[in-house]
Amino acid sequence: MAAVVNDAEGALPALWLMRHARVRVAPGLCYGIAEVEADPVATQEAAAQAAQRLPQGMALRCSPARRCQDLALALHTLRPDLVPSTDPRLAEMDFGAWEGRLWSDIGRQAMEAWTRDFGETPPGLHGESVHRFLDRIGAAWDAWQQAGQPEVWITHAGVIRAVELIGQGRRRIATAADWPATPVAFGQCTLWTAP
Repeated sequence: MAAVVNDAEGALPALWLMRHARVRVAPGLCYGIAEVEADPVATQEAAAQAAQRLPQGMALRCSPARRCQDLALALHTLRPDLVPSTDPRLAEMDFGAWEGRLWSDIGRQAMEAWTRDFGETPPGLHGESVHRFLDRIGAAWDAWQQAGQPEVWITHAGVIRAVELIGQGRRRIATAADWPATPVAFGQCTLWTAP
């Protein structure tokens, strides 16, 4: 039987959150929706660890990013009961023109312009604002709750941090300081728990 998580309003179905494996990029590279390759050995290792930890009876939702798809397929090979289903709502944040650039090359002025109105200003001119991102992840969250079934999401650090906020009932933030700084390791697989 699948686990449930207790919150202030009662029992919620279990939600496991898993970040893709380590990627092969230069240190300090800005990548959100950009396709970057995950290390294949690290992907297999993460899948093996998750295969042992995840309970039976889970729906598997996955970001469309290749680095997440590769992990979902590796996990499915080890655990055929976990059948991947792509959910575009679980994609990482779109950093617009900053995608594929080093954070250090973006410039202080551009970063200050973004963080001045962190919730509403899109990064990289035409990226996705934090509030639009939270709305997208919130829609996936709402669908999970309405379905009432335990799920595992193979996704990204930004999505996992957004879930942290949404799980606290926060779908809007005022400043960049409000964004969670919780470390999310590559390949990490954890059960979401209500605050």
